Amino acid sequence: MITLIASDMDGTLLNGKQEVSEENRRAILEAQKKGVEVVVATGRSYEEARYVLQESGITCPIICVNGAEVRNEEGQIMQTNAIDQEKALDVMRILKDLGIYYELYTNEGVYTADYERGIQSIIDIFKTANPETSEQAIRDSAQERFEKGHIKVVDDYSEAFENGNVVYKFLVFSFDDALLAKAKDLLSNAGGLAISASGRENLEVTSENAQKGIALLDMIKEKGLNPEDALAVGDNLNDLSMMKVVGRPVAMGNAAKEILDFCKYKTVSNEEDGVARAIYDAMENKSPVMD
Repeated sequence: MITLIASDMDGTLLNGKQEVSEENRRAILEAQKKGVEVVVATGRSYEEARYVLQESGITCPIICVNGAEVRNEEGQIMQTNAIDQEKALDVMRILKDLGIYYELYTNEGVYTADYERGIQSIIDIFKTANPETSEQAIRDSAQERFEKGHIKVVDDYSEAFENGNVVYKFLVFSFDDALLAKAKDLLSNAGGLAISASGRENLEVTSENAQKGIALLDMIKEKGLNPEDALAVGDNLNDLSMMKVVGRPVAMGNAAKEILDFCKYKTVSNEEDGVARAIYDAMENKSPVMD
């Protein structure tokens, strides 16, 4: 019997319109009504995640920024795993020397020093998750995130450190595969960091303790549940850590190859209410493998 469901957001719970479909919403509420714990695990900041969930009437704990911050149902911070300041400054130096674009996710929001490249980085994440959606529609969604203040434009990233802000994540972006690979290599050798991705042209860099899997396993244990009775569903590399700690890892139909190869269970795409299908199959104890 499944006792906990963890779902990624982009490319998983959300469709190409960046919305929770009615079928996904109903499935989540039905699971909660039956006593199943539901948690959303995302690379997004809390404000970005909360806004979408609130619009769909879903209330649940949120593992934010890949596990750098964990919030309960009321939005209270239960746990943080920031990159220590010295390490964050090292990462900034590496990225600056490479001349590669990045964004800072902090406890006070998300910062970019380049509006247009910030738009492009969001388009990459959205486009990877929703390849059938038009680029103009994706661009409109990206611009909306800026307009609603979910991403702040600054002249210099030093502004992001004001008032004692701490860094949760670096979102690194480039269309140059060789440059991105070099950045990954240098950051991997820096030590103390977890490096994953949520799109074709990005890297997500967090503390080695800030991973969805670590945060999810902590939550499962705190609730006195068995990881073997938990389900995790996702589509990209930053979801892999949580799939490794649950008994029922489910790959979306639109998932990256590494996720599809790892998961025994598979569902349909995010445009076909894949999360709802995964939930109903688990509740009915079905074991589908979708071709």
